[in-house]
Amino acid sequence: MHLSEQEVIRRQSLEELQKLGINPYPADLFEVNTTARSIHDKFAAAPESFKQVSLAGRMMTRRIMGNASFAELQDETGKIQVYFRRDDLCPGDDKNLYNVVFKKLLDIGDILGVTGFVFTTQTGEISIHATSLRVLSKSLRPLPVVKETTDEQGNVTRHDAFTDPEQRYRMRYVDLVVNPQVRDAFVKRTRLVNSMRSYLNNKGYLEVETPILQPLYGGAAARPFKTHHNTLDMTLYLRIANELYLKRLIVGGFDGVYEFSKDFRNEGMSRFHNPEFTQVELYVAYKDYQWMMNLVEEMIEKVALDLHGTTEVKVGDQVINFKRPWKRFTMFEAIQHFTGIDISTMDEAALRQTCKSLHVPMDETMGKGKLIDQIFGERCEPNLIQPTFITDYPVEMSPLAKKHRNKPGLVERFEAICNRKEICNAFSELNDPIDQRRRFEEQLELGKRGDEEAMTLDEDFLRALEYGMPPTAGLGIGIDRLTMVMTNSPSIQDVIFFPQMKPEKVTVINHEEAFRAMGIREEVWPMLLKLNIHAPEQVRETKATKLLNDLGGMRKKLKLDNVAAVTLQEIEGWQKTA
Repeated sequence: MHLSEQEVIRRQSLEELQKLGINPYPADLFEVNTTARSIHDKFAAAPESFKQVSLAGRMMTRRIMGNASFAELQDETGKIQVYFRRDDLCPGDDKNLYNVVFKKLLDIGDILGVTGFVFTTQTGEISIHATSLRVLSKSLRPLPVVKETTDEQGNVTRHDAFTDPEQRYRMRYVDLVVNPQVRDAFVKRTRLVNSMRSYLNNKGYLEVETPILQPLYGGAAARPFKTHHNTLDMTLYLRIANELYLKRLIVGGFDGVYEFSKDFRNEGMSRFHNPEFTQVELYVAYKDYQWMMNLVEEMIEKVALDLHGTTEVKVGDQVINFKRPWKRFTMFEAIQHFTGIDISTMDEAALRQTCKSLHVPMDETMGKGKLIDQIFGERCEPNLIQPTFITDYPVEMSPLAKKHRNKPGLVERFEAICNRKEICNAFSELNDPIDQRRRFEEQLELGKRGDEEAMTLDEDFLRALEYGMPPTAGLGIGIDRLTMVMTNSPSIQDVIFFPQMKPEKVTVINHEEAFRAMGIREEVWPMLLKLNIHAPEQVRETKATKLLNDLGGMRKKLKLDNVAAVTLQEIEGWQKTA
């Protein structure tokens, strides 16, 4: 195992703590009765309430000043300064808790529990005067050091911040510690979901759960993830949508059902796409897509008010207003508005020619529906900033939507577009089993042409429709994308705790080759390995004098009297080549 010098030192401190009889990972309860935020918010008004506090958190800074010290503890709510005085921590003759444990064996990142009372320092900072200290968890890896400076105007500048996106997403646990401001997006995400859930519950709709592993995938145009069930010896798919199962529940007699679900689509990744994502789907009997549009406006307006206290939300350099009513375009109106071309009567060949003239990407697998979707996605979506409903889609684009009551060739469908991206999709749901079968069969033909996102034919779902499904309005809202808008987050990875990442590159060090290349004598290798030094950078980063002393000690410990002692000149030579 490759360990840095800091990691070696921390492990040595761990051993020293254990030798002192201190368990660095205790199992028993540490009672917490306050938080950093509560102290900052309430102490001035009610100081008598903070005469005996117990708080736990991660040590983020430390200033040792002889027999007294200051440290900063960070809990879930923020940071609080703690004052440690040796004689208060160690009232008896044994001063090891302060002199040895606190001053020498603790490190930045360690999780500590303190008890004491709250007071205000001479500089006016609210702090805890600690009367007891307990080690709750020893940190074996150093945190990235993020330093803050404040200028005369009170502006805070952060130095050496943990800002590399790949590192932040891969090690979210570190990101949350050293960049606590990122928590706000995730707190708002939870509040967003709770706001929607309370809205739907107040309407009387039932929250349900449907299968994630499905024998057939359906409910959306997407490529699935495939797996195998050993006991049943059958192929299963991770669901790409919940739609077909939720509709089965409408057939079964429920008037309104919804599900917050994890769905999975084996597609490309971008700042708007993650293969694992969250959406809420809602189906309500005896309603249509016009009714559902009004519900979406009302619900999202409520979400904005619950999160921000206003319908106006700052997103990048735009201010998006979710106040009802939202603007509405039909699909063909939007395309004509932004391109000047009326495609409403075009066949597939004409659409292909239009794509060419507009420089819209396409391929031979695309049918009429996909071509229209490409034109809209390339030439219309980028212009839609304020929440806008796009309605009345071509039938080829919507295999699960009901034919339009007044417009032949179209279906009763809408999407809500906001900040240039779709945030929801909804239909007057198709409940004609014969028409549904025909559209599934058309999807099968597209699949034969090479369209990997074409839907499959689900016989059980068709059987359910044949028993009779009432007129139904259905809705799907992408929680991740809506959260991006509501939290002003530029990437979907910023609103998912643990987004999907490429495998981490692990460099395997061949210490023999490395040591030989540095000119290190072979008989010295065992001593270096015992010191947890495996790589050239470890040799380079360790002070030459310290390494000299450590090797001298290890030579004695291993009783290698026959091995010539390493010299300072030798070590300096290694470091030049490392």
